[in-house]
Amino acid sequence: MGISDFFSSSTAWVVANQSGLAAAVAAFIALLGILSALEAILKTRTAQGAVAWAIVLIVLPPLFVPLYWIFGRRKFRGYAIAKRGDTRAIEDLIRELAPQLSNIETYPSRQDSRLLGLNRLSTLPFTRGNHARLLIDGEQAFADMFAHIRAAKHYVLLEFYILRSDRIGNELAEILVKKAEEGVSVYFIYDEIGSLKLPRQYVQRLRAAGVQIVPFNSTKGAGNRLQLNFRNHRKIVICDGNYAAISGMNIGDEYRHQHPVLTPWRDTGLAITGPAVQAVQLSFVEDWYWAQESLPPLNWTPTPCDAAPGDHSDQQMLIIGTGPADSIESCALFFETLIHQARERLWIVSPYFVPDTPIIHALQLAAMRGVDVRIMLPEQPDKLIIKLSSFSAIRETLPHGVQFYYYQCGFLHQKVMLVDDEISVVGTANLDNRSFRLNFEISALVYDQGFAGELTHMLENDFKQCRQLLPREVASWSLIRRLASRCAYLFAPLQ
Repeated sequence: MGISDFFSSSTAWVVANQSGLAAAVAAFIALLGILSALEAILKTRTAQGAVAWAIVLIVLPPLFVPLYWIFGRRKFRGYAIAKRGDTRAIEDLIRELAPQLSNIETYPSRQDSRLLGLNRLSTLPFTRGNHARLLIDGEQAFADMFAHIRAAKHYVLLEFYILRSDRIGNELAEILVKKAEEGVSVYFIYDEIGSLKLPRQYVQRLRAAGVQIVPFNSTKGAGNRLQLNFRNHRKIVICDGNYAAISGMNIGDEYRHQHPVLTPWRDTGLAITGPAVQAVQLSFVEDWYWAQESLPPLNWTPTPCDAAPGDHSDQQMLIIGTGPADSIESCALFFETLIHQARERLWIVSPYFVPDTPIIHALQLAAMRGVDVRIMLPEQPDKLIIKLSSFSAIRETLPHGVQFYYYQCGFLHQKVMLVDDEISVVGTANLDNRSFRLNFEISALVYDQGFAGELTHMLENDFKQCRQLLPREVASWSLIRRLASRCAYLFAPLQ
């Protein structure tokens, strides 16, 4: 055999073996795709999500098998276990708090059966003696929150999905540094995914001043190292255990009408005083315990507001913190329950409208039984794929009497629900799969006619800034648009 023959045969052998190796790798990846698809079919919470994952895992396993094991998880392992811990710290805290709530616990379900069962979705019960104030848009919300932070005497708790080192972020940092220098304890949780662009120097500056600022740590624990799907979407400020604020607003200049494109930014928050503050505080403490495995010393004495005639200071409230560590789909059940129980009016405002089948059916039934169902969405979206996904749900509900309104004056980001003339909800949850099943969220339900009247007035002004989506416009949508929206909706659980 000549040298040329030797090299030719050697090359052929290498090529053959490389081809065999490549085929073996391809077969292995395909097998992983099939096994992952079977796992998704068995464990994904919704049929929509199971179908979406199964398709992409089988068709494109090299790309989507890694993505599935990062983004496809349905339960947040470890959080519920951490709450219990060896000392069962959170359970002990709730048990100690129960006797203090016994005198102010209220039972609105006895006078209104629509609320029956909602207590089961919350850690702490309905309480009376609360007062809620609407915080409309960033200027009012930040002014209110920052004023209470400046006035805090003992401690400040903060939790935000997005924390930016911009003008509003640096203003907050200056306030917190000063409070820490005054000896006020400051505890701050931020979501590391939502705050991905937060400079390390920002956190170091606060820590150097004595602020205890930590990431939520959704990747903590051996079983969570690769997951990026579970995020803490809550926005909370608590001062001294007697003031709390929750809202759709993060710490960023866009929430104060300074976004280069999505301006003005329409949002809503809620300032709370009374015993419901302890329920908001409990949601924060559960998250802090997950992140740090410690309990900060806090005020757990619920103090009802002093009720004066006509000041709406005896409101019944329920705080519902939801998330992927819950044993049931608390967030989805919360919204589905309220939709089913609406009798005359159901007004919903959300920047994202990608509901699953049970919510779609609940909306259809509400409209069919004569309820005034209105859903307000942003005309100008921040995520085009989400707006495209919403078209599919709109086409399924609009013909049955659900009315859709597109907000025209900038970007709409508030998360609000109004049911009849008594039930109001303000919080952080959107009407989509991420809020229902993947994010940690918090919502406040206010059962009070006076507050519902204030919310009605606010929403009536918002509706004046909207255009109604008419059936003839939807009927004119092209086949390509309808097909694209259906595909986007099908893959919504992957977003």
